[in-house]
Amino acid sequence: MNKDALINPELDPEFIPAVLWNKNYREKVEASDAPVDVELALVRPNDTCSVYTTRILPLDAENEETTLYYLERIIKFLLWQRGGYRIMISGCDPLVGKLSAIYSPSGARAFDYEFFGEKVYSHPMEFVACASSEIPASNEQTLPLGRHLDGCRIGFDLGGSDRKCAAVIDGKVVFSEEIEWNPYFETDPAYHIEGINDTLKRAAAHLPRVDAIGGSSAGVYVNSEVRVASLFRGVSPADFDSKVRRIFFDLKERWNNVPFDVVNDGEVTTLAGSMSMDENAVLGIAMGTSEAAGYVTPDGNITPWLNELAFAPIDFREDAPADEWSGDIGCGVQYFSQQAVARLVPASGIELPADMPFPEQLIEVQKLMAEGDERAARIYSTIGTYLGYSLAHYADFYKIRKMLLLGRVTSGQGGSIIIEKAQEVLDTLFPELAKQLEITTPNEQDKRHGQAVAAASLPMIGGK
Repeated sequence: MNKDALINPELDPEFIPAVLWNKNYREKVEASDAPVDVELALVRPNDTCSVYTTRILPLDAENEETTLYYLERIIKFLLWQRGGYRIMISGCDPLVGKLSAIYSPSGARAFDYEFFGEKVYSHPMEFVACASSEIPASNEQTLPLGRHLDGCRIGFDLGGSDRKCAAVIDGKVVFSEEIEWNPYFETDPAYHIEGINDTLKRAAAHLPRVDAIGGSSAGVYVNSEVRVASLFRGVSPADFDSKVRRIFFDLKERWNNVPFDVVNDGEVTTLAGSMSMDENAVLGIAMGTSEAAGYVTPDGNITPWLNELAFAPIDFREDAPADEWSGDIGCGVQYFSQQAVARLVPASGIELPADMPFPEQLIEVQKLMAEGDERAARIYSTIGTYLGYSLAHYADFYKIRKMLLLGRVTSGQGGSIIIEKAQEVLDTLFPELAKQLEITTPNEQDKRHGQAVAAASLPMIGGK
């Protein structure tokens, strides 16, 4: 690729796009004398399995550091995209032990070891070297999601800075609202459950009855049970197990045991887009407190994947910004969220108090953008450049026809700049992908409340 054609983020020129780093590595592999075929299988306790194939440089000392980095970053992406606790690897036995050491209680990815092994799957994470013949066949289960609009429904979406809700009657929104809250560091589970219940009551006041309730929230949910969620990070482990894990079952009892389903907010983001566009093969991203993502397959279903792209790496520089939760660097949350806006504010020349909360910083930047301030425009241009490169990276792992943008960061004129810049990156550097992939965004109302409305469609009423 011609370096002169590269497009650098205006306010972050040191950004190293994962897609370009990987492309450079793969070109070296193809030019080598003896490239090595590698298969990675991520196995889950329910016997579903994802398989990813790649090629690496010959297994010698001079290539080891670069190849180890390449494989570790791919595994990191796959874990947060697809999930799994048992990672089977063929083709590079000498590196499997080193990867296992990285993903261990004392390794650099100790957070991921605990997250996937103990919290999500209740199985210790393990890395297994094996022959290619021992790699299991890919086995993905897909499920239909939502699209039920009959009856009187409540939909809600729980974010890190606000709670959104919608009251829906036979598919028509009769009320929607968002309420500010600050759940991250609240230690009392009552703050969370009463806050969510307050949102439900506000929506119910606009319905003649409540037939079903559906919700979305950042985190990992299995059959509406909370496994891991950053919203509850302030709650002690004991309180989490006794009062948070089944919080939505407790709320269901309060609401006369009507059908009540809660899933990851990224899946509902994508459901909202798939429903509104009547399209499949949709990757949805909501840029808000964090980066929420979800995926609807070409067949119109969802998978058991996590799609937590907030924690999937997209920037491969050595000093990339770190995520304060997982501790890893260069992951999506620092590029596609309110945190990204706040991180770029100093470089833009906009002066805001250092201790101003991220949501308030975003509001100030949006005000300046509405006034035509070029400093604010450069923030959005930078995010758009990040997005263009990252979409090309995501396309290595997903089949995408439509890419849907949602979330508070994309509201207003800044959202248009993000899309325009991302499209420029795709058109200039990835023209074949640009022909296949359309970036789109819903109207302003759907940006802010689309997830809550789509969440309302999750439960079935009366088993039909």
